[in-house]
Amino acid sequence: MFWPLLALSLLPLSLAAQKSVHEQLVDLAAAGNGLIQLNEQTYDLLASPMRDWSAAVHFTALHPQRRCAPCKEFEPAFTAVAKAWANAPKDQRDKHFFATLDFDDGPAVFQKLGMSSAPGVHVYPPTDGPNASAKKAPFKYDFQNGFEAGPLAEQLSVHTPIPIPYKAPFNWARAGSIVSLIPIITLVFRFIKPALQNRWVWAAGTIATSLVMTSGYMFTRIRGAPYTGPNGAWIAQGYQNQYGQEVQVVAMVYGILAGSFLMLTVVTPRQLSPTRQRTQVYLWTTVNFLVFSILVSLFRVKNPGYPFKLIL
Repeated sequence: MFWPLLALSLLPLSLAAQKSVHEQLVDLAAAGNGLIQLNEQTYDLLASPMRDWSAAVHFTALHPQRRCAPCKEFEPAFTAVAKAWANAPKDQRDKHFFATLDFDDGPAVFQKLGMSSAPGVHVYPPTDGPNASAKKAPFKYDFQNGFEAGPLAEQLSVHTPIPIPYKAPFNWARAGSIVSLIPIITLVFRFIKPALQNRWVWAAGTIATSLVMTSGYMFTRIRGAPYTGPNGAWIAQGYQNQYGQEVQVVAMVYGILAGSFLMLTVVTPRQLSPTRQRTQVYLWTTVNFLVFSILVSLFRVKNPGYPFKLIL
């Protein structure tokens, strides 16, 4: 009678020693500082068909013989997000798990999932309990924002009970770069300060900006027009069409016309020599007529029905 009674008395202790799958996962996450290192057996536990928890699983291949450079690049980001989740309140933290499965620890899992490349992140939603999801298939992270931890935490927060409390670490390298630029900018400013204070520099910049803008630059930028057309055409027919190269040509034409008028009205009258003054009148008048003729011919290309021309 002694042995049966002893076995009966130890039965509650043995039952208590058998932890549930959820409790085992909680212990594994605590032991890994928020990140469970999986193998084929623990993966089956984590991705159990009847689960009232969700999980983000990182599939990777970090063994040197795999030579997976993206895996090594992404691994710190996933680890940082997993450790950030370890700081979440316990009642919410135990509803979602972060785990990593290396190819060498679970090749059968990679084969079962049809995965031929790494890294990859699958998020398994809960299938049981009050938070069960209608979608049974796992969500797959697409890496469209690269391997940074910030975008990863933002997207995974959609599938966690609460947002992941991830904060990007202070970027000392960027701060050092900014600080090192201060003396360089100060030195450069000392050399360009006279140019910035020169009114002719600002006048030239204003004129150049005005010429480019009045030639249709913003029109082509807003519409996303190509630089040239088919077969190298640089001028487009119609008032509602324009190429990028056409903007440059029209701006040059406007600039030469404005410059010729400026020379005729401002510079030429100040010439003391009658011969030089007469020469400049002939020169700039000829330039004005030729360039204005080019402008009219461009207008005829834009509007084939226009019947007039100047010289060309």
